[in-house]
Amino acid sequence: MRIEEFVDGHDVVVRAELPGLDPDKDVEITLGDGLLTIAGERREESTEGEKGKPGYRSEFRYGSFRRLLRLPSSVHEDDVRATYSDGILEVRIPTGTAASTPSKVPVTRT
Repeated sequence: MRIEEFVDGHDVVVRAELPGLDPDKDVEITLGDGLLTIAGERREESTEGEKGKPGYRSEFRYGSFRRLLRLPSSVHEDDVRATYSDGILEVRIPTGTAASTPSKVPVTRT
């Protein structure tokens, strides 16, 4: 998964390319111990007979993925926001006090 990471005002912003995934079923975001973890799974959807057709070729990648990103020493985990739009997951983490316990971040669609 390819990402962008930058600071926007008082937020650390992480954007990840995740086209074709359902963030409700396929993606899990956690924050804790100074790390942001984006994990998920791309499942293969096959139509009966596709693979058996002459000339069939697929360059799609399937399976589990996980990306860990070290966060600045001071983030505020209570107001973390995650959105998913047009295949891009965006996580905004306000700076503030350090995170103390791992927590799961819900994703909203826009």
